Amino acid sequence: MSEKITQMGLVMDYFIAHPNRPIEHPEIVDYVTKEYLEKTGETFRDPDRAIRKLAQQGKLKKIGKGIYEYDPDFIENPVLEDFTSAQKEQIFKHDNYRCVICGKGRNNGVEIHADHIKPKDLGGKATIENGQTLCATHNFRKKNLNQTESGKKMFIHLYELAKTAGDEEMVEFCRHILETFEEHDINGHIEWKR
Repeated sequence: MSEKITQMGLVMDYFIAHPNRPIEHPEIVDYVTKEYLEKTGETFRDPDRAIRKLAQQGKLKKIGKGIYEYDPDFIENPVLEDFTSAQKEQIFKHDNYRCVICGKGRNNGVEIHADHIKPKDLGGKATIENGQTLCATHNFRKKNLNQTESGKKMFIHLYELAKTAGDEEMVEFCRHILETFEEHDINGHIEWKR
């Protein structure tokens, strides 16, 4: 009896066959989708989720957005470095106990956090040089930046499609959403044309 083919197993097999090479999502997704269909006759519904789960389990290294690598010498479930209390205090003192983005801090009654400039899950170390002070709001925004970037890009695309189709109601809806992004200074680096 042949071994049952699993989606996670197929993804991991591909990475193991290509060790120490950063692999972008499209390459692995195209391969495993086709391979799974050929071997099982079924559709592989969410290969992205399988890749992320393997990275969360410490089996793959996240190199960048949508780029992962299998390193046989990589320690499974790596220890993510947190700042010590003394390091946090040094970081806060360096930044005058204020958020480096908005300038608010304890004197304003705002909760502050010691943040890794290069994120822990991308190999960021717990060093003073890799630390900065962020208020709770900006720390939360940083953690959720990818989701808000994707959302803004989606509304820009929808806005452009609605303009092309002459759908004024949808154009107005998207314009309102995109102006809300601007009003709250979220993802200002992503520009859209009115």
